Parts: sequence; structure tokens; C-alpha cells
Amino acid sequence: MPGAKFGLAFCESSGECLVRIEGNDEELKELARKNALAIGSGHPFILFLRNCFPINVLNAIKNIQEVCGIYCATANPVEVITAESATGRGILGFIDGAKPKGVEGPDGVKWRTELLRRFGYKRG
Repeated sequence: MPGAKFGLAFCESSGECLVRIEGNDEELKELARKNALAIGSGHPFILFLRNCFPINVLNAIKNIQEVCGIYCATANPVEVITAESATGRGILGFIDGAKPKGVEGPDGVKWRTELLRRFGYKRG
């Protein structure tokens, strides 16, 4: 994605158990670093994006051999639920956005379809 900015942090869970940081935006790298340390569990990565949406890069990330799964890709505020035992710390799940307020009707379908077409995600 031309113009996309990112900050990535990976929690190493063996060896030196360090947080590894990469990116092209210092603010996003710092945000990734702070959040990775707060999560503090084995082997997750956290990626913050600017000037693109998760859907713009999701397939490219999923195709990286070392990525086993993606459990949350959103522009919403997220809470990470962790647990700790004698052997370490792990992620149990995520809270991603608000709960549904109803069911989409025909006007909502029309608005969403037009939006996706405008972004180039849907044709026809």
C-alpha cells in the first residue's frame, strides 16, 4: 500500500523473550511496543496501521509462512483478554467493538454495498 504507515511488535516467547519492533512510523512503533509489553504473552504480534485499512493488507499477512492465524483485524478499539499460569501467559480472546444494536435492513444493505464499491472491494 503506497503511503501506508505501520508499527509492528512481536513477543518472542523463547530464548531471550524480547519484544521485537519494526515499522516505518515512530509513533506507531511506540504504540505497538507499549501494547505488546502490556499483552506480554507468548508469540503474538500486534500491528498498527495508518493510511490503510486492515483489509488492505490482511491477505498479504495471512500468506506469511510464520503467521499461524489472525484473531483480530479491526479499526475498532480492542481489549485483549489474557491469563497467566506458572508456565507463562497467553491470550484467551479479544473484545472488538460494540455489541449489535439491531439487524441491517434494505437501506443499510444499499449503503454498505455502495461503500464497498467505492473502496473497490465489491464489483457489479
